[in-house]
Order: sequence, then C-alpha cells, then structure tokens
Amino acid sequence: MFVDFRDQPPPPRWEPKPVRKTPQLSKRQQDTLAAIIGINMLLLLIAPIGGATVIQAIVALFS
Repeated sequence: MFVDFRDQPPPPRWEPKPVRKTPQLSKRQQDTLAAIIGINMLLLLIAPIGGATVIQAIVALFS
C-alpha cells in the first residue's frame, strides 16, 4: 500500500498556549491575603507574651 502525500500541505505548527508568569489576584483575594498577613503580624507580637504567661503559670503551679 502506497499513499501519496506530495500534494498535502504540512500540518500547522503546534505550540503550547502561553502561560501567564504572574497570576493576578482578585480584589477579594487581595483583601483576604492582607487580613491574614495583618493577623499574623499581630500574633507575632502577642503570642510570645501569651506563651511566656502560660509558662510562668505552669512553673507557679509546680513550685
């Protein structure tokens, strides 16, 4: 069996779709991310103080 492909044009060139390098956040996602970062910054200052208080309370129970 012989198939003559001489009259056929070559197939179109395949290229992957371009990928956006930086995904964009929606306004709601930006607000949520800002709130999470703000809470984490607040806890960064408060948690060591609270942790020290709990440790002092446990030491006071056993001494």
